[in-house]
Amino acid sequence: MKRIVLIATLLIAASATASADDGKPPSTGLSFFANAGAFWASNNTANFYSGRPDNPNTIDRVLHSNFFGQQIWQHLANQGAISPSSIGSYSNLQVVEYPDMYYRISYQIGLGLRYDYASGFGWLLRFDLARLNAIGAFNLSSDNGTGVLGSDPYIRCGILGNEERIHIDLALSKTAPLSDALDLELNLGVSLINTKVKDNLIEVGGGTWSILDVWDGQSPDYGVGSYEYINQGGIGYGVFMSALVSYSLPGMGAIKAGYTCYQAKTVLHGGTAADGSADPYTAWGWQHMLGIRFELNNFSFIK
Repeated sequence: MKRIVLIATLLIAASATASADDGKPPSTGLSFFANAGAFWASNNTANFYSGRPDNPNTIDRVLHSNFFGQQIWQHLANQGAISPSSIGSYSNLQVVEYPDMYYRISYQIGLGLRYDYASGFGWLLRFDLARLNAIGAFNLSSDNGTGVLGSDPYIRCGILGNEERIHIDLALSKTAPLSDALDLELNLGVSLINTKVKDNLIEVGGGTWSILDVWDGQSPDYGVGSYEYINQGGIGYGVFMSALVSYSLPGMGAIKAGYTCYQAKTVLHGGTAADGSADPYTAWGWQHMLGIRFELNNFSFIK
């Protein structure tokens, strides 16, 4: 939070300096816009998708089930990755090292509206969607350390989490002229973030299986039915600031490029921390976006 306050102070100072150039009046009225950009999520919540035993979605639940475990064991045997005589069944397979997950650089797209006043101040409301992929790799071996064929004593396996975040941002805005065609825009606001867990997949020997818990915590064996999936995410909140440079398009609006920084709480339900507390992956973190905004036009409905 101190970082947000410091940045906001510097931006306000920059705005005051820029405002000294009053060679052209600021744009006023209502604007509609679309934006898109690259999104960097905090890795504080990425290990939600790591498949650890205390997580809601675990590798062992699938690996050691009669239904999926047999499939995985047969797949590895058919590919020559394991020796069936040394690793006699799926129950002899075990995870020897869990992944340290991280989010790939993703994208964020959105729509919004803003209203600017003659003073250069205004407000904006924005709705954004970000689709995130958390990736990592775990090591699979046997319970006696033998039977894995190849140069390595273990089988390297991939793991992936798919997640959607919807941001609803409300901000106070300040615009100051830099030149005849360029403006500086500063925003400071609050954000609601709805997180939805879409999938959690493991890749073993080229085959893919979902470990997303749709079995109400039970092992997915024969005779165990699946349940309707309940989203493991939730609604978080935070604050954000952004700084953009705007190029005016006379009679059309503007093209703006800039940076947005969020200090936000991401909510992911399930799991147990080492101290016994629940929801260890509900956490605060820094999120960043570099993007472009296209303003369709300005409409002065209020004079």
